[in-house]
Amino acid sequence: MYTEIIKIIEGGLKKDTKKVYGYAKLLADKLKKDGEAKLAETIMNIIGKSFATTVTLDELLTTPVDQESRLDIADVFVPGEEIGKIVLTRQVRQKVTEFVNTIKHKSELRGAGLTTPSTLLLYGAPGGGKTSIAKMISVETGLPLVIARFDAIVSSLLGNTAKNIRKIFEFADKKPCILFLDEFDAIAKARDDQYELGELKRVINSLIQNIDQFAQENILIAATNHQELLDRAIWRRFNNIIEVGYPGETEIKELIHLFTANYKTNFDNDVKQLDNIVKLLNGKSPSDIKNILHNAIASCVIKNNKELEFFDLIFGIYQFNNRGDLNIEHMVNYLNQNGITQNEVAEKLEVSMRQIRNYLNKK
Repeated sequence: MYTEIIKIIEGGLKKDTKKVYGYAKLLADKLKKDGEAKLAETIMNIIGKSFATTVTLDELLTTPVDQESRLDIADVFVPGEEIGKIVLTRQVRQKVTEFVNTIKHKSELRGAGLTTPSTLLLYGAPGGGKTSIAKMISVETGLPLVIARFDAIVSSLLGNTAKNIRKIFEFADKKPCILFLDEFDAIAKARDDQYELGELKRVINSLIQNIDQFAQENILIAATNHQELLDRAIWRRFNNIIEVGYPGETEIKELIHLFTANYKTNFDNDVKQLDNIVKLLNGKSPSDIKNILHNAIASCVIKNNKELEFFDLIFGIYQFNNRGDLNIEHMVNYLNQNGITQNEVAEKLEVSMRQIRNYLNKK
């Protein structure tokens, strides 16, 4: 126990928060085993709050830079920043909660002889919420999120790329935080790709070595939109893997209510219209749904309309699906097939009823 106290003092004098944090946790574990549960809990509360916020944030202000471009190779998300509500499927939320609990109870797990790395790989289509999940984990654990910037890490000089990878891991290793590698496939591509250069394959080897060393004591999250490109060895480095898919019917309804919360709608209580909207939004990412709804609301605001009507949203979905190709005949048929009456189509598009019927009969 005296050893831990001495190490904590040494770490404090050297401003080595990683050392202070680690030995404070060891001290708390020992106190708990010796029957001093209350004191152990007090220590864990102190390091769980103070080190994850005040001390760590001071150290995170100066992020490493790429030697060639002088650009920062990392951004820092602070747990106190607003992220808003995140809509996830029940299965994804459950898996995320399980991962958060392994972080919160790491000391207890170590005391039981379990030393499983805290590593998580998120994969799925773009706009599914992978980055939002990483920020949510940061908020729920109280740990800052160090976000690797691969646009700066991947240098035109491959030798510098390997150095940047090492820099980002060393930077995150010195303080209690979560390292987040977004767009992970940018440097974690399969080494058997015949089109990749030998130097890039050495970069991947360096990445794997850094992950192995870092993950022993730290928390690592990676995300990719192209899981099929990842090297097979990369998959084995993550003991938690979550597929972040498209939202289901329940989640789409939640997203509609979330993104229209500050604007009146005329379809919210119409089960048939709402079901029709959900059907048309099926297969779209939360990011796409947000864009469709916000664009439709923006159009209403510009026209000085006081509420978002069913027509506005159906028309917005059509525009999203057919960007750059607004064929009037196709548009009329789409709107009519999805619950908009001929009279309303004619009125809103400012087209005669005779022309509307011609388009529909032609179809």
